[in-house]
Amino acid sequence: MKKLVLGIISFIVWILLVWPFSEYGIDYVSLMVGIVASVIVGIFFGDVFTELPHKFFEPKRYFWLIYFVFLFAVAFIDASFDFAYRVLHPSLPIKPGIIKVRTILKRKSAIAILANCMGFAPGAVTVEIGDDGILYIHMACIRHTDTQDATAAFVKRFETILKRILE
Repeated sequence: MKKLVLGIISFIVWILLVWPFSEYGIDYVSLMVGIVASVIVGIFFGDVFTELPHKFFEPKRYFWLIYFVFLFAVAFIDASFDFAYRVLHPSLPIKPGIIKVRTILKRKSAIAILANCMGFAPGAVTVEIGDDGILYIHMACIRHTDTQDATAAFVKRFETILKRILE
């Protein structure tokens, strides 16, 4: 089942990248190469892909994914303006440090995506991901030093949506 799901997803990505459909007809060579490549990816990487492949067939997860992409885009734009303000401000208002946040996510892939999303906060980078669901994030401007406050401020908005998509 895992191999089949990964093969289908690989083929969809191939179709979106190559788009073998045009006004001149269908490019059958591109379709065949995509099918062969998707089968190879499914066979070799299907076992390491996901633990719960049946969850990819739940349509509500795709709606949450669209919402997540929109929320992430808004957060990315906000972070860009905030960081530009900090760089261009004459007094350079930064207060660097490392904060500790706790996540409720259980799957490693969900925690990794969350850690990467936190990297788009203004001047932030995830330093370490602990085994117990704790992320250590270095930030250019710390607003919260308490773990619960920092978790509520930075993690909750992405965490709840990622839980609905990936867990």
